[in-house]
Amino acid sequence: MKIGIISDTHDNLKAVKKFVKIFKDKKIDLLLHAGDIVSPFVIDIFYNLKIPQKYIFGNNDGEKLFLSEKISKVGKILRGPISFKIENVKFAIMHEPFGIESLCKSGEYNVVIYGHTHEIDIRKINKTIILNPGEGCGYLTGVKSALILNTEDLKVEKIIP
Repeated sequence: MKIGIISDTHDNLKAVKKFVKIFKDKKIDLLLHAGDIVSPFVIDIFYNLKIPQKYIFGNNDGEKLFLSEKISKVGKILRGPISFKIENVKFAIMHEPFGIESLCKSGEYNVVIYGHTHEIDIRKINKTIILNPGEGCGYLTGVKSALILNTEDLKVEKIIP
């Protein structure tokens, strides 16, 4: 399974459209958004993926009730951290990077995903892969970025349009 991972899109509609096109071209099977979507109207663009989607609330997400309502058509949005399993790969996902090292040292998770810092982070602690896709919006670093994770081999592809 190919999973598109994005975070901190902060209402940059032009960037979100680019990433949706890339994710469609790369044939991802699931979208994970690690928070800071900000406004509900951004979800209309993600609808175009026509795949299952999971979202985490970020510290800048406004109008939480309407965001939840919009996202319910394609998936769920939850307060992180949450954990789930896909094809024998155990995930933890959150927006702010609290307790990442502890999660990794526990040995319970294969992949820990976070956002918030707007910096790409791809590293490993023990057997756990830590992923931060950077910022989808490109506002702070000037670099718009996302990741694609293949659950078969846990290889990560950096996406910078």
